[in-house]
Formats: sequence, C-alpha cells, structure tokens
Amino acid sequence: MMLDLFDTPVLPGLAERRDIIDRAEEQMLIRRIDESDLTPFRFQGWTGKRLTTSFGWCYDFEVGRPMEAPPIPDWLAPFRDRAAQFAGLDPDLLIQALLIRYDPGAGSGWHRDRPVYEHIVGISLGAPATMRFRSKRADGFARTTMPLEPRAGYHISGPARYDWEHSIAEMDRPRWSITFRSLSRVR
Repeated sequence: MMLDLFDTPVLPGLAERRDIIDRAEEQMLIRRIDESDLTPFRFQGWTGKRLTTSFGWCYDFEVGRPMEAPPIPDWLAPFRDRAAQFAGLDPDLLIQALLIRYDPGAGSGWHRDRPVYEHIVGISLGAPATMRFRSKRADGFARTTMPLEPRAGYHISGPARYDWEHSIAEMDRPRWSITFRSLSRVR
C-alpha cells in the first residue's frame, strides 16, 4: 500500500511493491513484449500512440465488449502468478494480460477501466513514469499521483478502482507495462 509521511494510505485501494521483478527479468520481459504482435491502441475510431496486445481476454472498444484473446503465454504465467500473490489473489482470477509499449510521445488519457474488470495489477518496465489519479468533487477534482518505478508492481482496487480515474502523462523515453485484470464479480 502506498503510504504518506504519516503512514496514511495515499489512496484507499492503491498498493505498490518495488522490485517485484529483477533487472534480468525486466530485460527479458521488454524483449518479449517487443517480439509480440503489438498494434496501436484503438478507441472508438481514434488511434493512440501506445502499442498494445492482449492475452486471455481483450476489450474491443469498437464493439463495446470483452472478447477472447489468445491464451496467456507460458513465459508470462510466472509473472501473472507473482502479480496475483502481491495482490492477494488467486492467479486464475487474472484472466487478462495487456502488454503495452509507450514510445516517446505516448501516454494514456484519463479513464477508469471498463466495469467488466475488477482488480488491476500492473508491472512497470523501462523508464519511470507517474500515474495520476483524479476524482470529481463539487469544486473540481481531488488529485494524487503514484510514481511508477521500473520493476515495480501496483494494484488498483476498491475506491482507487471505482471512485478515481487514472492516466499516464506522455512519456519522453520508452516504457513498457504488463497489466493483469480480473473479471468483475458483478457484471
């Protein structure tokens, strides 16, 4: 869990673990992601700068629903298991693996993950980044941030998942990520 100076959670439902993988694993994962069939992110006719591919399940934004994707590959399964252990989840619950490469100029806009998903567990690779969070209030937005260090894991659930949007500012150096998701129990 991310804590502030006084050991208070920065955002309920937001946790991180530094060095969830080591440097050699990071380099192997970057290589494997780059070898994957990455395509530009598409959202309702708009094409983003980040490159993605999914395993297990994917969300098709053009038709507005989840769809089956190729199975999670064997090389990724141990990292899904490690991410699940960090999040306190059964690995079989993490049914989607989303691989992303952020080239310079790429980021992700403000969003909440689709309601079909519940837990979001990520592993950050390459350049450090900042994940931004905001929640609508009567007088504007409440805001907070979480640094995404290379090789760190993060878990978004509960209030951080449902009450806050998140985004990643445009990157000036390459960054990769692996995002595992579970299906929502209430769909």
